[in-house]
Amino acid sequence: MDRLIYTALNSLHNRRDSNVTQAQNLANMNVPGYRADLDNPGGTRFAAALDQASVRAFQLEKGPAGFSEDSGFLDKTDNLLDVAIADQGYFFMKPDNGGPPALTRRGDLAVGNDGILRNGAGEEMLNAQMQPINIPPFRQIVINEIGEIIIEPIDGAPGEQLNIGALATTMPPEGTLQKGLDGHIRNKDGTMPPVDQQAKVLQGTLERSNVNPIDELLATIENQRGFEFGMKMIAETQKIDEAGASLMQAPME
Repeated sequence: MDRLIYTALNSLHNRRDSNVTQAQNLANMNVPGYRADLDNPGGTRFAAALDQASVRAFQLEKGPAGFSEDSGFLDKTDNLLDVAIADQGYFFMKPDNGGPPALTRRGDLAVGNDGILRNGAGEEMLNAQMQPINIPPFRQIVINEIGEIIIEPIDGAPGEQLNIGALATTMPPEGTLQKGLDGHIRNKDGTMPPVDQQAKVLQGTLERSNVNPIDELLATIENQRGFEFGMKMIAETQKIDEAGASLMQAPME
């Protein structure tokens, strides 16, 4: 009987984790460049009871959950400070909380009052030397396909162009990245892949998140049904246990 209860409780635990994943994805579906989290199915583990032949089976998570590397919808905005990566690849950024550099697909850029180039989350965009990019006042700005930033300085001669650096990009092998506890993307060992400038950068284009709201809502409904089924199983187990206990009671005189 206890094995049935533990099996039902393990199912409820896994459903809860799936619901958290779906809620996280739906909450970030409008965040540019967001990569959808995936469920972590893990694997089956067997716990043997002491001095007994029977065992209990559990489904446990195995390592950190993955995320979808599919590209999101590319939205043509014609905003010169909106950038996107055409297919595979990532930008380098420094989180606004001062953490170590990480990778991002978010490209809704803006120049702050201090001249530093940041994305919509306040994260500093980095160059190949892992330094923040400082952009002087400009009349015109061009970000080419390899990420080079070329401006016409506002105090320069007409037609004068100035190359002030490049957005660092990388195209790491598929399956080598994961999201850390801070939600940022790095190598699985916590290090950063090398800068290779292999990603194709598009100016005036913004990548939306790769979250599919229909799939997430359907998964949420399915998880809710599974959770309700698990609760019914526990309730039925209680009835069976109570019925068995009543049969074992001494007859009443």
